[in-house]
Amino acid sequence: MARLSHWLLASTTAVALMAGTVQAQEENRFVMVTHGVPSDPFWSVVKNGAEAAADTVGAELEYRAPSTFDMAKMQQLVEAAVASAPDGLIVSFTDEDALGGIVQEASDNGIPVITINSGGDVAQKYGSRLHVGQSEYEAGKQAAERMQEMGVEKAVCVNHEQGNQGLDQRCDGFLEGFDGNAEQLATTYDPTSIRNAIVAYLNEHSDVRGILTLGALAAEPMIQAMREQGATDMFTLGTFDLSPGILEALEAEELDFAIDQQQYLQGYLPVMFLDQFARNGLLPAGDVPTGPGFVTPDNAAQVLELSEQGIR
Repeated sequence: MARLSHWLLASTTAVALMAGTVQAQEENRFVMVTHGVPSDPFWSVVKNGAEAAADTVGAELEYRAPSTFDMAKMQQLVEAAVASAPDGLIVSFTDEDALGGIVQEASDNGIPVITINSGGDVAQKYGSRLHVGQSEYEAGKQAAERMQEMGVEKAVCVNHEQGNQGLDQRCDGFLEGFDGNAEQLATTYDPTSIRNAIVAYLNEHSDVRGILTLGALAAEPMIQAMREQGATDMFTLGTFDLSPGILEALEAEELDFAIDQQQYLQGYLPVMFLDQFARNGLLPAGDVPTGPGFVTPDNAAQVLELSEQGIR
């Protein structure tokens, strides 16, 4: 009987160890589809965060994005992701009309969806479990308030991706905050076109003293234009999002503020959440705000150190 007990104990231990090994080797597969173009440094940080989380939990991560800002192409990428039946889907919900139906299809087919960055105000209508990002409209209003506190009476919002739901909301909030004393300037994301458009606009609107851009793709050409014109001290300059170039301009006091939405967390947290949901059925009970916060010349140096590590 003693020998039988020892044999049963050894067998049970071996089975438990084997089960633990199998469980440890199980790998969840998640797909992240964003609208971020390769030239935008903002999205490389999002991707860094997602990859770090995948490494931490031992998940397989597939990151997909169109080569240009193209909602038809992004829709195709999301459709292909859903067809591949991943364990979870992460989407920047940039356009409700283009992406709502396929996100709903994913949810209906049992694929948990977390949206990031854009579309947090509407994504749950289409089955998104939660949103990781910031209120773009409120962030735009806060940018207007910050400029007004700095003495700006008239301003312009430079939109380099008109039709991007999140960027449009940023401008809408900014214009609302200025109560009719700000306009939107639509451009492409080509740096030369942005620079020329800003210079031309300012030449035609000499009373404008505040310029807000909506990301690094527009902010860096704006800063370059101000340098070329010797005009960095003539305007109050702000932007959304961070890049090494933006942080260097802040440190040099060529830029007055940048609105930070901690994009690393927009990559990192959804992967962690989906992994917990796949393993244990756990998810936060509501959306997770990652911003807005303000980076200024006073704290730019500290943030720049993290930017060099691909975290900010």
